[in-house]
Amino acid sequence: MTDDAPPAALDTSWQAELDYVVRWRRDELIRAGYDDGSALRVAMRPDVDLHVAADLLRHGCALETALRIVL
Repeated sequence: MTDDAPPAALDTSWQAELDYVVRWRRDELIRAGYDDGSALRVAMRPDVDLHVAADLLRHGCALETALRIVL
């Protein structure tokens, strides 16, 4: 992207990148054991450490407890 790109193009590019990151985070959380809805809620929160959230379930934490911890 060049410095003379219109603001709308920058917004579109930024949003596409953000969407990609959220999808990737959601997929990682689903692999760790979260259901789709819970995974999406966590994935959309950039302040939540993905590894902490995934490790909670991988180490036997109940889903509802993990959600209370990370959210």
